Amino acid sequence: MLERIAGLGLVAAGGYAALCFLAHRSIYLPMRYPQGWWHEQQSVGAEDVQLVTRDGVKLHGWWKESRGSELATLFLHGNAGNVTHRGRSIRAITEAGSSVLVPDYRGYGKSEGSPSEAGLYADADAAYDWLERKGYDAARLIIHGESLGTAVAVELVSRRSCRGLILEAPFPSARAVAGTVLPVIGPALVWGFDSKGRMGRVRAPLLIIHGSRDEVIPVSLGRDLFDAAREPKQMWVVEGAHHNDLVEVGGEEYAARLRSYYKR
Repeated sequence: MLERIAGLGLVAAGGYAALCFLAHRSIYLPMRYPQGWWHEQQSVGAEDVQLVTRDGVKLHGWWKESRGSELATLFLHGNAGNVTHRGRSIRAITEAGSSVLVPDYRGYGKSEGSPSEAGLYADADAAYDWLERKGYDAARLIIHGESLGTAVAVELVSRRSCRGLILEAPFPSARAVAGTVLPVIGPALVWGFDSKGRMGRVRAPLLIIHGSRDEVIPVSLGRDLFDAAREPKQMWVVEGAHHNDLVEVGGEEYAARLRSYYKR
């Protein structure tokens, strides 16, 4: 009898471990080269950039200069696709008056390796260092995160200084998002990316942008993170916008909001 119970316990533990593994794998949805819209590079006018992380992983990214601007934005993208799917954001940011670097995380696009939470944080550090070597000190740097990239951005800014922090469709933690998908079970399977726990160490002026109809990360999660942040802070809820169309639905006001934020 005891052997049978022990056997069932091992099966249950193995099943839980398998579910956790699958849940964490589902966080990352990378597209590796040649998948993606690589023709966008010429349309956007971006240059190829090569980065090397502290653990020796070679990363690829795009750099687009905004002539006459003193600012540079480090844009940390979401969990799906790769750099080629961020053309709209690159155009909006440069139009608003900032140059922009968009690195692909390890395992995405032309970058080496496989994604992990610690790996993404190291990738962001490598991009920050590259911008510093290019002459952009903290007073000229904007850190801009999108979806999963908001957690990477918050972690970076909790340790390193910048002029401002912009978060699009942010969330308090991976567990909070999992709870909206699978209440009770989800938070038991996924953890990490604890932005809310790090917000107290973020001192940069904050702008949160969130779609009112976001079906992936509900706007309530963005508000939760906003409430945990220090002043100065502001939040723009884009009426009618979903998770992946903030730039389009925001329209001209999107670039105008960025431009105003850069000036302040």
